[in-house]
Amino acid sequence: MTDSLYATPHGFFVREAPGAHFRTSVHVSPLFARAVTRLLLRLDEALDRPRELTLLDVGAGRGELLAQVAEAVAEDDPHGLARRLRRVAVERAPRPDGLDPGIAWQHVLPPPGSVTGLLFANEWLDNVPLDVVEADDAGVVRYVHVDREGRESAGEPVAEEDAAWLRRWWPLDAEPGLRAEIGLPRDVAWTSAVRTLRRGLAVAVDYAHTRADRPPLGTLTGYLDGREVPPAPDGARDLTAHVAVDACAAAAGGPWRTLTQREALHDLGVHGGRPPLSRASTDALAYVRGLRDASQAAELTDLAGLGAFTWLTRPVDVPDLFGAPAQTHAVAGPGG
Repeated sequence: MTDSLYATPHGFFVREAPGAHFRTSVHVSPLFARAVTRLLLRLDEALDRPRELTLLDVGAGRGELLAQVAEAVAEDDPHGLARRLRRVAVERAPRPDGLDPGIAWQHVLPPPGSVTGLLFANEWLDNVPLDVVEADDAGVVRYVHVDREGRESAGEPVAEEDAAWLRRWWPLDAEPGLRAEIGLPRDVAWTSAVRTLRRGLAVAVDYAHTRADRPPLGTLTGYLDGREVPPAPDGARDLTAHVAVDACAAAAGGPWRTLTQREALHDLGVHGGRPPLSRASTDALAYVRGLRDASQAAELTDLAGLGAFTWLTRPVDVPDLFGAPAQTHAVAGPGG
């Protein structure tokens, strides 16, 4: 999975623009970037408007979110954030041609404790490579091996560290064929991301599940040319698996909270309500724009689609920035 997605120069995310194969919320509508901008403004106020505020986009694709946020900030900037905002993309792919020169582009996370601002990771953790395991006919949990064509075979029994993770976060019964996806690499990745913050907020937005609702056969799948395909590690397709969000959160430690994307975007002012019909006769262009925005907002907040995504938030030396009701946690762990 690592080679298929990230090997240079033929890995999927090194070679391909993600937007050519699947639509994230960033691609659906600029309303998403405006919501992120509102969150950034809340954080700026909570931090007492520092001299430099960073927006760190982890898994930045081709930099679309950072470009859209700059546009949104420029539209309404009473406190001079545009002058203070530092936009940084973290992405394995080379810097895209023609990218706004105001966006810094790097291949690895910044050093621990070096960032004051908002770390935003939209559909990043689902692409952090992991191992798939399956219970065999005797109930022994083994790694699933796979070749480039997607043909699978049973591997060795699960090793100690992975077995411990499974016992805590995704215990498998002995029933043959049951599967799990070992999220330990995602735990490490999220912990490293959170640790980059000196002060600020880390947000991960992704497909997710918790121990109470783990899927019995796992979630690993592929995407190619806008459609779901079998997950063969051939370098030609995206490989993605839902995130064990509770394990990630506990690994990073400290206070954390989860919301659905619908809850988060509603809290940040994105709603799917249609504009009043009376506006059609007084300002037809505004009415048409309102209809467009309502349609896009509905797609972003639809609980049968993008609205069901989980937002995992981890504040670092700042208060909670969401007013929406959600479950808040404080879990001891490394990095707390």
